[in-house]
This record gives sequence, structure tokens and C-alpha cells, in this order.
Amino acid sequence: MAVDTRVSRTEPAATTATHLSGPKPPRRQASPRATRVRDIVLPIVVFFALIGVGYGVAAYYDQVRGLPFLVPYPHLVVEALLFDGDFRPDLLEALGNTTLIAVIGLAIAIVIGMAWAVLMVQASWIESALFPYAVVLQCIPILALVPLIGSLFGYEMPSRIIVTVMFALFPMVSNTLFGLQSVDKGQRELFQLQGASRLTLLTKLRFPAALPSIFIGLRNSAGLSVIGAIVADQFFQRGDGGLGVLISVMNQRLNGAEMFAAIVVASVLGVVVFVAFGWLRRVAIGRWYSAN
Repeated sequence: MAVDTRVSRTEPAATTATHLSGPKPPRRQASPRATRVRDIVLPIVVFFALIGVGYGVAAYYDQVRGLPFLVPYPHLVVEALLFDGDFRPDLLEALGNTTLIAVIGLAIAIVIGMAWAVLMVQASWIESALFPYAVVLQCIPILALVPLIGSLFGYEMPSRIIVTVMFALFPMVSNTLFGLQSVDKGQRELFQLQGASRLTLLTKLRFPAALPSIFIGLRNSAGLSVIGAIVADQFFQRGDGGLGVLISVMNQRLNGAEMFAAIVVASVLGVVVFVAFGWLRRVAIGRWYSAN
């Protein structure tokens, strides 16, 4: 009987504890306005934190190492970027040349990449034959081919474009192929039952369904095209030089502020291109497609 009494006394206590704890209230979600404020404020906080780190590193190389030209103070970079009348024309000219190479290389990569993907989606045996070479193109060390490209095509604009295309091609191939293959099987069979041709199937069904993936590939390829143009500049230093040539020249002259200013401009160019294609995606398909 003593055991039964203890059991009966402990059971109400456990029930009461469970009742008091109860189900956890749902987590409150931030309002859209609070989310926008957070998305603006946090990057600004991180930016100023990075500026502080930059001053700390610059002070170390200036005061401790005695090498102030290696890492300049951030305000010196801003002065070189905005107020150096001798440096600004060279910077703008280099920016224009790099942008031209990146745009031409990106356009060629888009045409080749989409054509490559369309060809592979026609039959599984074509994909099996061609897709491994797209993977090889992605994995191959492009910088190792730079001397060969220079020997075959010279050291001026054509070689820069080829390197840019090699950097930007794979995202277009892979994302376009993925989008073209993501068509619903039932819809594809419905088109086939109606006697639709391959061209009709491609233009009326596959391409509209593939647009989200295609725009992801465009955005990634756009950023890589800027990187490819700058890398090609640093190796093919003949003809009209771009930001890569300018960075190399400023480094050789030990002009740290000017070199970092060119690096900042190159980074901004990549961000602008990336954001521009993101905006283009929203304009083109944002009304009927929303990625989570």
C-alpha cells in the first residue's frame, strides 16, 4: 500500500509539470520592414568592421614591418580612387578594356553554352558523349593553357577573349542542361501525344521551364567572365591593357594605394555585373517565378 500511495502522489505532480510547460509558442517572424532594415544595417556594420581590420593590418605593416607600400591605409586607397588626377584616366581606360573583354567573352559563352546544352538534351547518347568534355573544361587548369593559347592566338585581345570564355562557359552549359531536363514528364508526353515537333517542344515547353536555371547560369557566368578577363590581362600584357595589367604595373612600381584601388574597382565591376543579371532575371521571370 505504501508503494501505491507514492505512485498516486507523484502522478499529479508530473501531470501538473506537463500542463505548466505546455506547447511552446510559435516563433515570431520578423516583419518585412524589420527584415529590410536588418539586410541594410548588417552589411554596413560588417563593412566598417572590415575597414577597421584594414587599418589594423596597414598599421602593422607600416609601424612594425616598415613596409607601408604593401598594405596602404584605406583612406589612401580612397584618395587614389577618387582624387588622383594622374591615376584616374589610366583606371578608367583599364576598366573600359576589361569590361569590353568580359562582355564579349560572356556573349560567346552564352551562345556556345546554350547550343551545347540544347544539343545534349536531344538524346541521352549525345549527352553521354559530350557532357564529360564540359566537366573536363571545368576541371582543367586554365592557367596552365595560357602559354599555349598565347602561342596559338597571340598575346592580345583574341587570347583574352578565349580565356574569358573558358572561365564562363561551364555554368551556362550545366545550368541550361539542368533546366531543359527539368520539364515535367507528363507535360512532355502531352506534347508528344499532340504530335509536337522537337522544335515546338523546345521553344514552347523546355525553354520556358528552363528560364530560372538559365538565369542562374547567366549570373554565375557573368561574374566568372570578369574574373577571366582580369586573369587573362595579367598574362597577355600586350595591346590595350585592362585592370589586370594595371594591377600588375602598380604592384611592380610599389604603388600600393593605386594597386588596391584597381582591385576595388575590379571587385565592384564583378558585383555590378552579378547584380545586373539578378535584376534582369527578376524583370524577365519574376512575375511568374519566385525562388525560395
